[in-house]
Amino acid sequence: MIDTAIILSGGLGTRLRPLTETTPKPLLPIQGIPMIEHIILNARKYGVTRFILSVGYKAEMIKTYFGDGTKWGITISYCVEDTPLGTGGAVREAALGLNSPFLLMWGDNLHDVHVDLLSSTFFSSGCPIAMTLVTREDVENFGVARVVNGCVMGFVEKPSRALAPSNLINAGVFIIDPTVLSMLPAGICSMEKDCFEKVAAQGQIAAFVHSGQWFPTDTLEKYEIAGRDFQRK
Repeated sequence: MIDTAIILSGGLGTRLRPLTETTPKPLLPIQGIPMIEHIILNARKYGVTRFILSVGYKAEMIKTYFGDGTKWGITISYCVEDTPLGTGGAVREAALGLNSPFLLMWGDNLHDVHVDLLSSTFFSSGCPIAMTLVTREDVENFGVARVVNGCVMGFVEKPSRALAPSNLINAGVFIIDPTVLSMLPAGICSMEKDCFEKVAAQGQIAAFVHSGQWFPTDTLEKYEIAGRDFQRK
């Protein structure tokens, strides 16, 4: 069972201004509660009880809201980025001391991913990474996965629909074996470029296709759609 999750939640949310001028993106409300709270509650349903929030912009507001997690029956700790480290650097720092596979989630994607099924894919595959994929028709707006025999073999960034290798995109929800993080360089780095692309080239990312809800919220338009259409369960 996966009992620990890292959630990347330190972005500036520039494309969500003016909303993020006073409120950090993770605390923007969706149907009355902060976006990141929905993400935490979904993971908690599947036995995740320890959360590490990687925070930066307006970190104190996030820490004040969630505290140590007692209110939700979980444990929450924080890894604060004083200067941005990129997705790779943020994950590397937040995962220090972890010795078992963990759930990794981007904090600006609202979803109801079935974590038990994702972890089953991870453990049965023998791969160091299991990546959640979702189907999108507007592939020209995303990095598109090339999937062969259940493994992500590479990515094509924002292809035309005619040239896309699939209609599956990275949903920002993963199971990660912490040993794979040793490939990340020191300082600022990218999980996408410095880890996922390299591991995919070796055929070592297991693909898990999620058929439920998934809403990106990185722009005002997408945030409004999520607020309107997300179904809380």
